[in-house]
Amino acid sequence: MKAVVLAAGKGERLRPLTDDRPKVVLKVANRAIIEYVLENLDPFVDEFILVVRYEKEKLIKALGDEFNGKPITYIEQLPGDGTAKAIESVGEIIENEEFIVANGDIYFEIDGVKELVSVFRREKADAALLVKEFDDLSHFGKVEVDGNAVTAVREKPGKVSGYANLGVYIFKPDVFDFIRKTPVSERGEYEITDTLNLMLEAGRKVAYAVYSGYWNDVGRPWNLLELNEYLLKNRLKHSIKGIVEEGATVVPPVEIGEGTVVRSGAYIIGPVKIGRNSRIGPNCFIRPYTSIGDNCHIGNAVEIKNSIIMDHSNAPHLNYVGDSIIGENTNLGAGTITANLRHDKGTVKVEIKGKLEDSGRKKLGAIIGHNVKVGINVSIYPGRKIGSNAFVGPGVIVDRNVPSGSLVVVKQEKTVMTR
Repeated sequence: MKAVVLAAGKGERLRPLTDDRPKVVLKVANRAIIEYVLENLDPFVDEFILVVRYEKEKLIKALGDEFNGKPITYIEQLPGDGTAKAIESVGEIIENEEFIVANGDIYFEIDGVKELVSVFRREKADAALLVKEFDDLSHFGKVEVDGNAVTAVREKPGKVSGYANLGVYIFKPDVFDFIRKTPVSERGEYEITDTLNLMLEAGRKVAYAVYSGYWNDVGRPWNLLELNEYLLKNRLKHSIKGIVEEGATVVPPVEIGEGTVVRSGAYIIGPVKIGRNSRIGPNCFIRPYTSIGDNCHIGNAVEIKNSIIMDHSNAPHLNYVGDSIIGENTNLGAGTITANLRHDKGTVKVEIKGKLEDSGRKKLGAIIGHNVKVGINVSIYPGRKIGSNAFVGPGVIVDRNVPSGSLVVVKQEKTVMTR
């Protein structure tokens, strides 16, 4: 069986982290999101087909031509948007066999795939999808069922309970006949849920498997922090491959990669994951649910808490980074602080595609893109974004988002007097 993984999207809601790369290559707990998808599909398939478009070269470079010894084929998505159009793109190479489809930007675990395959075969279905019960389906499509069969898939029905479609499917090859008949939706996309409804109208059997495990649709910046916390809490194993100097304290579980040096005075409370060839300390405090990538520097008098620091980035002097995401190749100047809590103790709102969205989190710090330089003594308000390739000068108070590629400096009036 082949696995088709949909990885063509831009990830607009995750900007600035997706300014120059597809969201599926963003690292959580120091691994690309898509690697977790492939890992959990791997036992059930003999080949991976990735549907790509936006910044596809970055994805191809990240994964190469195989995963766990199984070949990866990259297919450019056909013109048009939506999951049905993405699946249609692989029609010529699927041939006459069943295949699994999964969105490349979600997190699920192997138990869900195992149950889905089992249900599909047991029910002798033409298609099957993975569902999970939620109390509020405002942000999900609702899967209506009768006994062991799906009867309809509805668009977001509002604040009602029921089964949500999780974005993992199995199809027989004749699904392509129905995809070609699928009309464009009100959103201007070709939706696989509309394809499923066409199959149901034609009398085809669509089964479902109920998944009770952890699932995350990584669509917004705070979803990265949620997934990072889950992975560190549940999948991290204590492993020290680098050097921990005498006088440093490491409270398990902590994973430290090869070539990394933890200097004296560093205090690390797990779960924490640190990549390869990084420099930690001296005299820093790294708190739980923090992942630090390869070739990073966390220096003297720095505190990091519940954050993601991506590869080649530095918080080298007198910094506080809380509940924040720092992109690749970014440097925080001495004294730069990320605030992560509103004075009124309310939940932090973040601008997403031009509109404020409530993160639902009382603590959320900065979202900083790639290749950013932040000057000394910069203060960043909760939930603010600094775009990729931006430069923020010394002493700036970042109380609003900083666009990518911009320069922000403080105009300072001075009076020089003769003594």
